[in-house]
Amino acid sequence: MDERMMGAAQTGDINILYELILNDPYVLQRIDDVPFFHTPLHVAASAGHIDFMMEMINLNPSFARKLNQAGFSPMHLALQNQKTQAVLRLLRFDEGLVRVKGREGFTPLHHVVENGNVDFLIKFLEVCPEAIEDVTVRDETVFHLAVKNDRFEAFQFLVGWLIRSRHKAANRWEKELLSWADIDGNTVLHVAAIRNRSQVVKVVLERLCRDHINAKNAEGLTALDIPSQYPLDEGRVDYKESIKDMISKAGGLSGSSSLLPKTSISSFHIESLKGKVSVLNKFATIASRGKKGIPHEMRNTILVVTVLIITATYTATLNPPKQPDTISNSQNFQLKYDASLGSTSNGPVSSPPPAEEKNLKNILDVSTMFWLYNTLTFWAATVLTAYLLPSRSICLFILITLSLFGSCYMLLVAVSIRTLAFQYPYYLKTLGSVSYPSLSITNYCLATVLALVTLYRTCYYMLYRLVPKEGSSSSYKSFPLHLCCYSYSSYPKF
Repeated sequence: MDERMMGAAQTGDINILYELILNDPYVLQRIDDVPFFHTPLHVAASAGHIDFMMEMINLNPSFARKLNQAGFSPMHLALQNQKTQAVLRLLRFDEGLVRVKGREGFTPLHHVVENGNVDFLIKFLEVCPEAIEDVTVRDETVFHLAVKNDRFEAFQFLVGWLIRSRHKAANRWEKELLSWADIDGNTVLHVAAIRNRSQVVKVVLERLCRDHINAKNAEGLTALDIPSQYPLDEGRVDYKESIKDMISKAGGLSGSSSLLPKTSISSFHIESLKGKVSVLNKFATIASRGKKGIPHEMRNTILVVTVLIITATYTATLNPPKQPDTISNSQNFQLKYDASLGSTSNGPVSSPPPAEEKNLKNILDVSTMFWLYNTLTFWAATVLTAYLLPSRSICLFILITLSLFGSCYMLLVAVSIRTLAFQYPYYLKTLGSVSYPSLSITNYCLATVLALVTLYRTCYYMLYRLVPKEGSSSSYKSFPLHLCCYSYSSYPKF
């Protein structure tokens, strides 16, 4: 880089910058063409010259993510030189700068955890919560770094933030991050035991299930084995024994214990794939593939249409089609006939004339078709809505509501048909053509289908979302953190 450009960045002189651009319009372009370069933005961020730094970003925004020859971005350098305002201005320009990986995979978030800067830690996670799942080249999470650098306050904050987060991936983070294994197979519990951090051990044990407590590292050691394998420092023997007792009381076992499960998750998964596929599993797989193949926009459109259909069919049941004058005439005929017989007559009930009887039968047949098709349409739209709902916990309440709504529809159909029958007692046999038993059976069958879908989704959420999976961190540590979702991806979803 030109010495005058370097001097302008160090002093924050914007006038010199534009003089250089006036003499050579491609001066910044040539800098940008070099993959790794100590740009004027790096210099200005290190010196804390905010005006010059923001002017440089306006001229060439790509400098904000460029690494210099040492593997640092401008935000890394601003943090290293404690230029708080420079860091905040860079963060305002691009929140994603928190996740820029520099040397050894360290992000700015990793840097503030190492230094124990809780103020920046709060700010970074506020603007970019996804940064918490970034790992270094050694597969270390922010929790590993906090423990290894003795930043207990930062560790406490991270745990508290994690269990209170309302991010859409918070459930996965809470299950995986504290049990995540680094390149040596050490979880946060292993690291805390190695470094004699009883406070950290206590916090971690409250969040881990027994399977994660007994996770083995690359040497085949569990957290309970650590105090015995590492040399004891004088004055810290009590801490070692305390850590060992805490782990043991929490259900910790030695790596050589016969009580540890002999079958790993990977071998269990292989055996499960070798088995014969059940009919239910085939159906679930087909349904899941079909659902995932529908584009997001199309699914939203279909959901809107199904809701409109449900509304229309339910309204039609509340207000069935008006009966024509033929039925009114037949009813008048019945009233006149009853009046002629007198109130004390016990004679047989007369029927309408043959012509009106035929018309009445045709009308009732049409009414039968209305109730049948309206019922089928309602349930088809309801089941399709249940199928298309996303796999989220809140959708369980929607499914339960749909089931209750379907029960209301069943009762409404029963009341409407019985009301129609009581209007024409003289023709009760013919009203049997409305086929109330058939409609009842149809309603019950389709309601059962919806109830089964609701039950399946509820069981899926309870078993595969709330229950931690054994060995999920150690078995899949070679994959990126955001892809380690065996608990979710290996089971079909509706």
